[in-house]
Amino acid sequence: MKYFALFLFILFILNIIVLILLIHQNNYNDMEIAASIKGASKEYKTGDTIITALEPTTFDFMKKELTLIIGPSGSGKTTLLSLLGCVIYPTTGEVYIDNLLVNDLSDKELARVRLKNIGFVFQNFNLLAPLNVLENVMHPLRLSGTIKKEAKLRAEEALKKVNMESRVKSLPKNLSGGEQQRVAIARALVTEPSIMLCDEPTASLDIRSVGIVMEELKMLSDSGKSVIVVTHDLRLKPFADRIIYVNNGIASDKPSADELFHN
Repeated sequence: MKYFALFLFILFILNIIVLILLIHQNNYNDMEIAASIKGASKEYKTGDTIITALEPTTFDFMKKELTLIIGPSGSGKTTLLSLLGCVIYPTTGEVYIDNLLVNDLSDKELARVRLKNIGFVFQNFNLLAPLNVLENVMHPLRLSGTIKKEAKLRAEEALKKVNMESRVKSLPKNLSGGEQQRVAIARALVTEPSIMLCDEPTASLDIRSVGIVMEELKMLSDSGKSVIVVTHDLRLKPFADRIIYVNNGIASDKPSADELFHN
């Protein structure tokens, strides 16, 4: 009788494990791939010297996921971001954006992919000084040929998502650093891209603004976007669904011994 009870208990535990695995698998299947790199690397040639900025790397980047790419300066993390942003071509391997292989696209075609599929957020905001908040957010839409009335409505909606609708007439110089970054996020999402690429978006911000900006980015990932943040700021880890570590041109989902030591 004792062994039968033990058998039932073990069977119960196994059923629980199977159920957890099925739930995890279903959640993963519900997520769509926004971008993929398959064996992608980047090398630069200087005279007779070949410099490897990024070793062959394979990752999928999912919608509804906020990914941190962490590494020191010169580690290769910006190279990885540049490949995902279709700013550079890989030396080897393949890069896919929304299932489109971008390796053989022309510069003009790549520009179209960047404008339609990818939103960029930069450390220094890159807002246009003569334009007010609303005009800055409208700018990518006007570049793509959207009529002014529609561009205005979509820009206002994007600004509401980052709680900046009350500052539509303000010039960038009259905004705080955190407010400028939130306007930059609105400008990046106004074209409704599937991917948001953020290069050190919190480096110029105070601690309060860091939390606000990262909460906004997490909200965007939860709404269905793939948000990818390059940073060396370990304070951002709690906001991440996944972390990729880059060091000496090698990208991994596991931290190196040095990173474990410093953490």
